[in-house]
Amino acid sequence: MSQKKLWIALAAVIVVSFAVLLFYGNQIYQQAPPVPEQVVDETGKLLFTGREIKEGQNIWQSIGGQEIGTVWGHGAYVAPDWTADYLHREAQFLLNKWSEETYGNLFYSLSNEQKATLQSRLQSFLRRNTYDEASGILVISAERYEAFLHNKAHYAGLFMNSPALNELRASYAIAKNTIKTEERMDKMVQFFFWASWACVTNRPGQEITYTHNWPPDDQIGNVPTSDLILWTGFSIIMLLIGIGIMIFVQARARQEEILKPVEDPLMNQTITPSMWAVKKYFWVVNLLILAQVLLGVITAHYGVEGGGFYGIDITGIIPYSITRTWHVQLAIFWIATAWLATGLYIAPSLSGRDPKLQKPGVNILFIALIIVVGGSLIGQWFGVMQRLNLVDNFWFGHQGYEYVDLGRFWQLLLVVGLFLWLALMIRPILPIIKKRTAEKGLLILFLISCAAIALFYAAGLMWGRTTNLAVAEYWRWWVVHLWVEGFFEVFATVVAAFLFTRMGLLGIRSATNNVLFATVIFLTGGILGTFHHLYFTGTPTAVMALGATFSALEVVPLILIGFEAYHNYRMSKSTEWLKDYKWPIYFLLSVAFWNFLGAGIFGFIINPPIALYYMQGLNTTPVHGHAALFGVYGMLGIGLILFVLRSMYRKQKWNEKLISFTFWTLNAGLLLMVVLSLLPVGMMQTVASVNEGMWYARSAEFMQQPLVAVFKWMRIFGDTIFAIGTLTLFWFVYQLTIKKRKNPADKP
Repeated sequence: MSQKKLWIALAAVIVVSFAVLLFYGNQIYQQAPPVPEQVVDETGKLLFTGREIKEGQNIWQSIGGQEIGTVWGHGAYVAPDWTADYLHREAQFLLNKWSEETYGNLFYSLSNEQKATLQSRLQSFLRRNTYDEASGILVISAERYEAFLHNKAHYAGLFMNSPALNELRASYAIAKNTIKTEERMDKMVQFFFWASWACVTNRPGQEITYTHNWPPDDQIGNVPTSDLILWTGFSIIMLLIGIGIMIFVQARARQEEILKPVEDPLMNQTITPSMWAVKKYFWVVNLLILAQVLLGVITAHYGVEGGGFYGIDITGIIPYSITRTWHVQLAIFWIATAWLATGLYIAPSLSGRDPKLQKPGVNILFIALIIVVGGSLIGQWFGVMQRLNLVDNFWFGHQGYEYVDLGRFWQLLLVVGLFLWLALMIRPILPIIKKRTAEKGLLILFLISCAAIALFYAAGLMWGRTTNLAVAEYWRWWVVHLWVEGFFEVFATVVAAFLFTRMGLLGIRSATNNVLFATVIFLTGGILGTFHHLYFTGTPTAVMALGATFSALEVVPLILIGFEAYHNYRMSKSTEWLKDYKWPIYFLLSVAFWNFLGAGIFGFIINPPIALYYMQGLNTTPVHGHAALFGVYGMLGIGLILFVLRSMYRKQKWNEKLISFTFWTLNAGLLLMVVLSLLPVGMMQTVASVNEGMWYARSAEFMQQPLVAVFKWMRIFGDTIFAIGTLTLFWFVYQLTIKKRKNPADKP
């Protein structure tokens, strides 16, 4: 296909995909589970208001939100899913109440026939929609309000300081007095009620709930819908068709000619003052990696000893919701910083000179990133420790949304920083594009991906403090999926191609065509694949249909990973001087491996609707998360850093044994972490979810049984090896950039 046609195809994919994404975003706004203005009993007595429900949502967010258990399956994995837990407790209360009234015994002691009768009554009782759209009033019976009060007493004891719940609190890694006042506690349980009500209440005129019958729980009638099965089958068919087409295209494609320059073109490249200024970014990246890994160790340990760390009670100082928040956020920060720094190095290298004020701009951006990282972490601690009111918490504390936890003020600063970075990228590149050189197409793609990184993080500003949770989830996944899993992928592809062309290993034209083709393929499934995160978040059925179809297509490009890896390996052997780039290229090879395993296999395992129905919120999710986030984006970030360091310290001999040890320990540790611990626990939970329900798969009863505990402890082997790898990486960068000073010939 000609380059012109590829550009047209790319434009068409972007325009059509975003038109569909925005159209169904509007449908989500219209069909989201309604937050009633008032909740009243059958006599008209006011029980609580919609404003109190929204404030309850804010209170849940302030203690960590999705970092302390899950709601609608999204969040952390130690504590339960609060919607599944609430519904189970509500159901058991009502069944026992009716059983005693009718038969004089508790529900568990009844015959199967008697149980079936009461369960049928329960399902009809819970699933009937009593919300009046015209008045905005939700009517609930006295029995259901009685169940609410029962649940409130339990959660008050759990989140505050009931001695009777000390053991359960430790199992969930919840600190004592997480909620400080009765008033806040009341409102948070009102939010739990609403979120659970949406899970069990049928949509008007339909026989499915607002969350498509999620969470699975046969007792309350939450079973898979026909749509789940239908679109699962269709997604598999689309996957097979896509793979067939891709293999055909690959078979017809000509093999790229690998060029063999006799010397390293980068040896003669001028290193400008702004390029040298990038070095301090890499020091920070390495420090953030170490901090992230340490927090990961503490977070993982909370899963086996929720009340402390090897006997030391740290819950009052740094509770689980904080360690996990910081662990996840630092991962995003250091990976993004590595990528941004690589861009800042590459852009001026094209012309060999800095635009005016480029170096001060690089330094200002560095300071801004430090402020955002430090300020957001401190603000989150103050929020979770309940030192802020709800408004201040939204702006400066903890927003409670996984991957976008930082307060709105820090979000705004980060958006400003990303646009500053974009400006620093455009200024040196734009004059070269205007010259209409052979690199023009590749450079335009490079700038498009840079602009997308800045623009799509700004999607995190689209929700407010009291936005409906279903709507907030829609925009949150714009950030997480489109930013991290979409345009970061494009940025990575462009940067890798660009590095190889600058090294004289690939022709510009063929590289541009290949990147354009790959981008079209990535975005065809990647943009609308966003919907696979939204199956059970109060969205219409069409979202499930589109998500299932296009998330299957996301896997299709990954069949080319093997070809890409082999191609990179061939290039690494093409000429003698490339031995200097062995380890940067090996890290790119590991990206290919983890892209196939982590993003492809582990990702598709949980993507089909029927699979995700039983797996959402289980340890199968961090299997995909760890393997994809660190395996793909983390390894790529490290690989890019090594490429830049090889260019900076071009005449300095590397410690080959140290970087080799780092490479193998990072990859082996990550693999062992996944296969020895996360995957077995996730599969055991899946069986429990199918057989008993989501409430049981996430319960302390299940998660604290001896066999699960063994698999949790098995993680220590992979974690230790991985942690050693991060330490040796830090030492390698330290030796190269600080301990061993650059040769005089290397000075700018």
